[in-house]
Amino acid sequence: MAGSGDETTRVTRRALVVWLAAVAVYITATTGRTSFGVAGVAALEHFQIDASRVAVFTAVQIGVYSLAQIPMGLAVDRFGPRRMLVVGALIMAVGQIILGSTGSFTVAVSARVLIGAGDATAFLSVLRMLPNWFPLRRAPLMMQLTSALGQLGQVLSAVPFAAILYSRGWSTAFVSLGASGLIVAVAASLVIRDIPEPTRTVQADTPVHLAAALRSVVTHPACWQGFFTHFTCVFPQIVFTLIWGVPLMSLGLGLSQSQVSTALVANMVVIMLASPLAGLVSGRAGRSRDYLVLTSAVILSGIWVWFLSHSEPRGYIALMAVNLTMALVSPAGNFAFDTVREHVDRRVLAAGTGLANMGGFTGGMIATQGIGVLLDIAHTGGVPDYVWSDFQVAGWAALIVWTAGIGGFLMSRRKLQKRRAPGR
Repeated sequence: MAGSGDETTRVTRRALVVWLAAVAVYITATTGRTSFGVAGVAALEHFQIDASRVAVFTAVQIGVYSLAQIPMGLAVDRFGPRRMLVVGALIMAVGQIILGSTGSFTVAVSARVLIGAGDATAFLSVLRMLPNWFPLRRAPLMMQLTSALGQLGQVLSAVPFAAILYSRGWSTAFVSLGASGLIVAVAASLVIRDIPEPTRTVQADTPVHLAAALRSVVTHPACWQGFFTHFTCVFPQIVFTLIWGVPLMSLGLGLSQSQVSTALVANMVVIMLASPLAGLVSGRAGRSRDYLVLTSAVILSGIWVWFLSHSEPRGYIALMAVNLTMALVSPAGNFAFDTVREHVDRRVLAAGTGLANMGGFTGGMIATQGIGVLLDIAHTGGVPDYVWSDFQVAGWAALIVWTAGIGGFLMSRRKLQKRRAPGR
């Protein structure tokens, strides 16, 4: 990978402190992102809306998050990760407070726009910091650890946030989430630094002109291979944890709230354990990552086709088997960032990572809305009494998205192979 600056050669205590502070912002972002995973049914009642409009909340947020990836990546490359982490945390906090304070569907959707925009800064900023604070050989592992720890946000939304939501109500839950974000933003501004001053081991990269940076990213096949890697492996996890997992489990399968919370927490635990392992595998696999990505995509689509194909609702054991398999396999989507880091100029690394990170959220946005539309088409009863057969029909939306993602991966992989062929 091209780039300027000297490589950090060792892991310091200060590097770990700065990294953990940045990860705290990322955890706050994932908490807000996954909060609708447990609030979907409550939103049906709070706003008196149907499934298609509930899907708008998540589709808008992840749509904004996805579309903001390249602009935010360019901003991170230009202004530095510390500044963008703090600004993003403040924007998210304001959005959560507005969401908790309104009963208007339109205002609430606008609040989700703010949450999505602020969320878009977090992961990119943390990844942009890693080459400055850690040896490059540690980058795959640190990236996967970042992703794994970020899943703690899912625990916070599935347990304490859900408990507040269903015991004290919508406003208290979301306003509390916003207030927590404000505290994290202040802490981040005090602790995080972009480079290890005063004992600086990394030289500043010469900025790339905005137009040249954008062109470099959007024309590089490694960025698009990263996009479709993330797309195929991550979008089912997004759809399940951000919105449709809880309605599927509670309405389609008739599971209790405790069973639903257990499933979400178990999903997070497996991801946290699998992500560091995926980082080690990625560091050793090299170009064999491509085959691991394809294998992961086939496993993910296969288990969901099996799960939804039965005429009667599956039991809790079957649900947990699919849930945990998905959590085990989906970290392969983060191989996208290793592909980008190895081929893209470090001066536009955050922007290139942003394009790759759009993948899963783009797929998630399309699948989320498609599932909502098909649920309403299939459903003949009252809202929100969706049944197993409705979810079976809605599953076709995810299968179509998977097919498109695998096709895109194969095309971009072929282009990247042609680009690097002269250097073989």
